[in-house]
Amino acid sequence: MRVLLDTHILLWAAADPGRLPPLFRERLESPDNDVLFSAASIWELAIKVQIGRISLSVAPGEIARTAVQRGFVELPITAAHAAGVGRLPLHHRDPFDRILIAQSIHEPARLLTVDRILGRYSDLVDVAP
Repeated sequence: MRVLLDTHILLWAAADPGRLPPLFRERLESPDNDVLFSAASIWELAIKVQIGRISLSVAPGEIARTAVQRGFVELPITAAHAAGVGRLPLHHRDPFDRILIAQSIHEPARLLTVDRILGRYSDLVDVAP
């Protein structure tokens, strides 16, 4: 199975794996799964740190390096992903979440998230209990 981590799940996986829901932790640790993280998540973190919406103990680039060291694969944003955003209903207006949904659908990959609204988009979205 291919799984794509939303930004919260990526942060927890990189910095505090104990916060991950057990099912998500199992999926991340299973050798049968390909675990992806989006460049969009690193972009989102960089912007939110810069404007003061969040503070992190490590830089977004370090989170990406940690993810790669753990065996996760970076998923770039492609033109097909960007175009896919335009075909999504407006359940959610956050551009970072919308690109993650578009990537999940296009790849396809199961999106692991804590955001219940994202579950409205596709049966590929798994929302943490």
